[in-house]
Order: sequence, then C-alpha cells, then structure tokens
Amino acid sequence: MKIDLSEQIIELLSASIEKNIKEGRFPLKEAPQINLQVPKNKSHGDLSTNIALQIAREVSTKPLEVANLIVNNLETQNTIIDKVQIAEPGFINFWLKENWLFQNLEEIREKGEDYGELNLGKGKRIQVEFVSVNPTGPLHVGHGKCAAVGDSLSNILKKAGYKVEKEYYINDQGRQIDLLGQSVQTRYHQLLGEKREFPSDGYKGEYIKDIAQEVIAKFQDKYKGRDDQESREFFKSFALQSILAGIKKDLNDFGVEFDVWFSEKSLYEEDKLSEMVELLKQRGFLYEKEGAFWLKTTTFGDEKDRVVIRENGVPTYFASDILYHQNKYQRGFDKVIDIWGADHHGYIKRMKAALQALGYPPDFLEVLIVQFVTLIREGKEVGMSTRGGEFVTLRDLIEEVGRDVARYFFLMKSYDSHTDFDLDVAKSQSMENPVYYVQYAHARICSIIKKAKEAGLSLDRKEKVNLQRLSEEEELALIKELSLLKEVIKKAALTWRPHLLTNYLYELASLFHRYYTVHRVITDDEELSRARLVLVDCIRIVLSSTLKILGISAPESM
Repeated sequence: MKIDLSEQIIELLSASIEKNIKEGRFPLKEAPQINLQVPKNKSHGDLSTNIALQIAREVSTKPLEVANLIVNNLETQNTIIDKVQIAEPGFINFWLKENWLFQNLEEIREKGEDYGELNLGKGKRIQVEFVSVNPTGPLHVGHGKCAAVGDSLSNILKKAGYKVEKEYYINDQGRQIDLLGQSVQTRYHQLLGEKREFPSDGYKGEYIKDIAQEVIAKFQDKYKGRDDQESREFFKSFALQSILAGIKKDLNDFGVEFDVWFSEKSLYEEDKLSEMVELLKQRGFLYEKEGAFWLKTTTFGDEKDRVVIRENGVPTYFASDILYHQNKYQRGFDKVIDIWGADHHGYIKRMKAALQALGYPPDFLEVLIVQFVTLIREGKEVGMSTRGGEFVTLRDLIEEVGRDVARYFFLMKSYDSHTDFDLDVAKSQSMENPVYYVQYAHARICSIIKKAKEAGLSLDRKEKVNLQRLSEEEELALIKELSLLKEVIKKAALTWRPHLLTNYLYELASLFHRYYTVHRVITDDEELSRARLVLVDCIRIVLSSTLKILGISAPESM
C-alpha cells in the first residue's frame, strides 16, 4: 500500500483554490504551488501550509479571509484529515486521523527499508560533483564536510527517485601539479644529501617528504643529480598518484565512493577546446582584446568579463571549467550540482554565465557553497592554518572520533552554516553526543526485540496485530513522526539540505527515549505487547534506513 499524505492534502487544497478561482473569489489565472511544512510546535497540527499568505499577496486580500475561503471549500470527508484549523496570520493547519497513522505502520512493516522511497525525480539524471580537491595534498576536515554533504545529498536524491551519478574532478594538470612534482623532487634530492633550493611557492608539508621517501624506497638513487624533462615528469606523476591513492583511501574509509573519477587532462586529449572557443565566437560571446580571448560574462550578470585564453595561447582555469561543464551537459544530465568550498563563492556567477553563453538552461547548474569548519577542544579553537602545509587532516579526524560521528557532526546544520565541531562532545559515549543518542535508540530497540523473541513474541509481518491498542499520547506522537519521513525526504531533495534528516533522526530518537522511560514494551498483556513491538520495530526500520542515507551505521548493540 502506498500512502502519500502530502499529495492527498495538496490535491484537496488545489481543488478548493480552483473552485474559488472559478467562482471569482480569487482573481488568479492558476493556483500557486502549494508547499506543506511540518510545524515545529506540535500544537499547530501535523502539517501546515502558508498558501493563503501567498494568494493574499497576489489578490490584495487579508490572508485570514483567503484561508477561510480555502477551508470552507475543502472536501475533508473520507480523507486522512481529522481536523483543520486556521492560525494567525493565515496558516492552515491539519491534524491527521489515527486510522491513517495505523495504516502507515502497516506500510512500514510491508516495505521495510524501502519505506520513504519517492518518485519525485521520475528517473531524471542528476550529477553531483563534490570534493574535487587539487591532488596536491591530503584531505583536511573542510573537505570532509563537503564529502559528507555531497554523499548524503546523492543518497537523498536516489531515495527521491532521481538517477544520480557521483563524480570527482581531478585537476591533474597545470602549474599546481608542476609545483607538486618540483616539491617532491627537491625533497628527494635533499634526502639524498644534495643541496637544492626549495621552490619559494612549493608545497612544504611533511607529506611531501613522505612521498620523497617512497621514491627512495622504490627507486633508491636512480634520479639523483637529475633535473631533466624525464625526471620531472616522473616526480610529477609519482606524486600525483601517491596523493590520489591517499585521497581515495581517506574517502573510502569515510564511506564515500565515487561513480566517476574525471581527469582534467582528458579534456585536452581531443581538440574540444577549439570547438568550444569556436562555438562561443559564433554565439557572439567571445572577443579578442590585448591578444587574449575574453568571455562576455557581464551579459549574464557577472561583475566583469573573464579571460578564457591568455595572450600566450594558454587556456585559463576558467577555460578548463567551461570545457568540463560542457562535457557534463553533453553526457545528458538533466541537472548538475557542484559542491564547492566557501572560498569559491565568487566563482559562481562567471560559471553560470559561461553555461548560458553556450546556450544551456540557466538552471542546468546549481552550486552549493559549504561553509568552514572550526574544531573545538576543551572550549578552545584548534589551529588549522595551512601555512607551511600543516593542517588537521580528515584522516586525523576519522581516527580521533570515528566515521559515524564525523559524518553526523558535519550534517547537523545546513551546509551553508559554519560548523563548530566540538571534539570533546564528539568523543563522549553519552546522551550528550547526538550520534550516540540516535544510535543508542536503534540499539535499544534491537535489544527489546531480542528479549521479545526469547519470551516467545515474534515479529511475523504476516501476523495480524491490533494496532488500535496503541492509544497512548507518546505512541501516537511516534507514529506521526514516522509518517513524516516522506515529507522530510521530499523537502531535503527539493532544497538539497541533508541536515533535515539529522534533525528528523534526533527528533524520532528523542520521542522514542521519552516513550521508553514511561511505557514498557513487553507487558503481561500479549496483544498490547505485540502492537508495541510493531511500533518499535517500525522505529528501528526508519532509524536504520535514514542513518544509511546519511552514511552512518545503525549498531544493534552499544
């Protein structure tokens, strides 16, 4: 059975609004898009909409009058709606029937971890590109936040019915890779006792010495005293592969696997650059000035035009990015989502402008900017300066707090909010730690189910259970929370905000822990015990499947 409460209520609201339009009460051509929200205050119902406020702005009528006209024409008989109320300044709040909530439990029992799947995306292809760090050093904690956001968002979009491809773009050519090779080569010579001056803008981290030691371990002094083209290419390639291997391992240990690792170099293996340049010229958006070729990004809202090909004929990084996104479009994606660090905010306008200059839809590219991470230990900020190449790596963080905790803490707030990562809370095995709090709810339920089996109470899905026995206030609150999973996934998929799921998990775990302190699941009343077992098993299913979306484990014991 499939129950989609939002669609049913939206259909009822749409029918009422259409009737009001038809009868001349709302001077509109068509009804605006209707959105349902889960009220933060439970006294405001199970679901709420601000559609009356939207319409009021368009028709210059008081929101309360609009809300009354909508509610008066709502056909709520024989529906999932138990009660409708209007609240200032014009919200329409809905309460759901208990019978519907019991049906929802049956659906969770039937579908298991597939519960919550939607057909919102209708199979549309979305590419999510994230992390994509220059392979010139290990991942730091900020990259970890991008990884957690990108991976979880991809899982959410899959759950919502999109076909998702996760991609890492490898910047494997250009000056930064030349410098990487030079840095390792210099350290190699120095370790072998040669006097070599280190490049002034080279990479100075300890990891550069480690890579040089790897070269010595494998090739001894084969390249000693050499600084020719062949040796430079060797060090560049060796360093690149060494760092990429480390990045892949760190991401794998963080629970992130990419479908595609896309090489920047591959963009230049065919003569695609000249084709792109010619297309931009033909479309009238590329012009020559002072020997360089400039893109008219100001036509599409950028602050100034941007250089694509330098006066020496060498393409800019911007040219590579345009070429890369042209490649994405040609691969047939309906939308691409790029997840960038906070220092790339100023790059968005020019990138969107370039794609419009190529003739692509303005909404083809969406860029999410992930804000910085601050590590806190004993109430003080942990230094994370990249000066001299030293910083707190993602590997360090995973080893200190674990994968589950790191991912959850990165996802607790919206990606565009600054993250204060409290290491002391993260390492604590107590209810103050939100990850422990949520995972412990799952483990506690597994323990209850195990004890029930030992007492001869099974959880056979085919067995009829009288769910009407679940009448306590705490039980109904839990069932309502379970029923909202689809709404949360839908909103998270439409707004690209994975933190909505961590909020949901925490609320569900809170309701369960509260319930557990007040009511026994296994009682002397067998019928009641079976009903309560179904309820807690449904909570277990939803906790487990939602944690899985976020890339976090659901332990059976703690």
